[in-house]
Amino acid sequence: MDFLSLAKKRYSVRKYKDLPVEPEKIAQILEAGRVAPTGANRQPQRILVVQTEQGLEKLKKAARFYDAPVVMIVCTAPDEAWVRKKDGKNIAEIDASIVTDHMMLEATSLGLGSLWICWFDPDVLREEFQIPDSFVPVNLLAIGYADGEPASENRHDEQRKPLHETVSFENW
Repeated sequence: MDFLSLAKKRYSVRKYKDLPVEPEKIAQILEAGRVAPTGANRQPQRILVVQTEQGLEKLKKAARFYDAPVVMIVCTAPDEAWVRKKDGKNIAEIDASIVTDHMMLEATSLGLGSLWICWFDPDVLREEFQIPDSFVPVNLLAIGYADGEPASENRHDEQRKPLHETVSFENW
């Protein structure tokens, strides 16, 4: 499948089948995150995979993840990330988001559904999973087998702004 077809196939899944995700698929998803580009190749991301019943119960205290059987907590270490010299912009969260995106698209390529989640309580995550203060939880990625009809791959024609509203050439 070409990349654009894969990107159009992916949608936010909010209902999952009660099936485990195979360890080899989890490994492939994590590998996609590992090879994702990061600023100056600093690789400030750390990923905590939550898939046990006990871990998912703890996660419910911090976020709604629609009973996905696997949730990846994507964290970053701002002190390890590249910083733009001109204005001091730390790109740690950008790096974590690129990693999340690579994993999300790999999940789609493996026939899995996913949901990128930013609505969570970081303090609860820190406490429940002993996340060190030097790391910032940035994204959650819920993963599993989607239950229900997939979203149309043509939905972007109606749900996305046309390119002329979001792209300029040469001048703003």
